[in-house]
Amino acid sequence: MRDVRTLIVDDELPARRGLARLLAAQPGIVLVGESKNGAEAVRAIRAGRPDLVFLDVEMPGLDGFGVLRALEPGPLPLVVFVTAFDDYAVRAFEVHAVDYLVKPFSDR
Repeated sequence: MRDVRTLIVDDELPARRGLARLLAAQPGIVLVGESKNGAEAVRAIRAGRPDLVFLDVEMPGLDGFGVLRALEPGPLPLVVFVTAFDDYAVRAFEVHAVDYLVKPFSDR
């Protein structure tokens, strides 16, 4: 089985660290980087071509949906939106998110 190259994008350091800790326990997941804002995420996705991105919705400047628009029409990674708000769920799936996690979450 091929490793899933994964990027975490969140403007909050504790959220990035918590998600990184949870993902580290998952076999086959390889964390290839973290981004703290949308512009950084666009650069990291273009340069590193991760397979999977855990993407915060609300970030200063370029939000999670803006990140996906900025990457069009190129290939997109699989996206799991991670947010403290359930308001964006329908919109997330309209842009083909594979999942939607509402903070706070845990491995339990």
